[in-house]
Amino acid sequence: MAHLEVAVAHGVATLTMNRPDARNALSNELKDAFAQAIPQLAADDNVRALVLTGAGGAFCAGGDLRGMLAVRDQMDVAGWRQRMLDVQPWLRQLLTLDKPVVAAVDGVAYGAGFSLALVADFVLASPRARFCMSFMKVGLVPDFAAMYSLPRVVGVQRAKELMLSAREVGVDEALRLGLVMEQVPADQLLGRAQALARSFTGASALTTSLIKRELGMALATDATTTLSAEADHQALCFMSAYHRDAVDRFLDKQPAAFAWPAAGPDQHIPRETPAA
Repeated sequence: MAHLEVAVAHGVATLTMNRPDARNALSNELKDAFAQAIPQLAADDNVRALVLTGAGGAFCAGGDLRGMLAVRDQMDVAGWRQRMLDVQPWLRQLLTLDKPVVAAVDGVAYGAGFSLALVADFVLASPRARFCMSFMKVGLVPDFAAMYSLPRVVGVQRAKELMLSAREVGVDEALRLGLVMEQVPADQLLGRAQALARSFTGASALTTSLIKRELGMALATDATTTLSAEADHQALCFMSAYHRDAVDRFLDKQPAAFAWPAAGPDQHIPRETPAA
């Protein structure tokens, strides 16, 4: 059984963590599968968006503690540091991916599982979703980029509280805190996530990429730098074939290629070519 199932349909790649007996805890095999899948999907122009989810009524229970125990006494500080560094290439690529990422969270998203959900651009959750920065309970610091992503979602003070208390957050509170964008019934969760992801098959890949890039830098730069990047990126978009086609559609009173959510799986996927 594959620890990570990857299915591509209608421009959307769905990545399903598939260790239901362990609530999809991040085993070495699962991390290795991510390391193989993410670069391939990032380079595939036919994939326009990603959905992350978990099998068996859980998103991800975090690190595989049993696997850690098996090697704990065989590794020193340098070994553990290298273990963390080995994960970072694919995690960084997912965090900075120029394609939208939607997380469909059902059940537990604990520890690194919570961190992994935060990597997504949009988080949808079922009523039984539960989030927890559980690292303090086992004497570890939050990882999988949580120190970067969580304060950007909830602010520094609330991030400290969630990390230092290691308390569980239900879906209603997660909505209030902005951790979750929408609550969706469990039996509709994956379909809704895939529909939102499929919206971007009709969007400008260039515009989507540039918006994600600018927002990724928004809290680490000044207004002058942001305005300069805005001018650079808008000039590129004005000269794109997608923009010209979109304006023509509007003037001709035709439906826009981009719709949220997508109208259906057979929606035309426009190809971006340089403007003439």
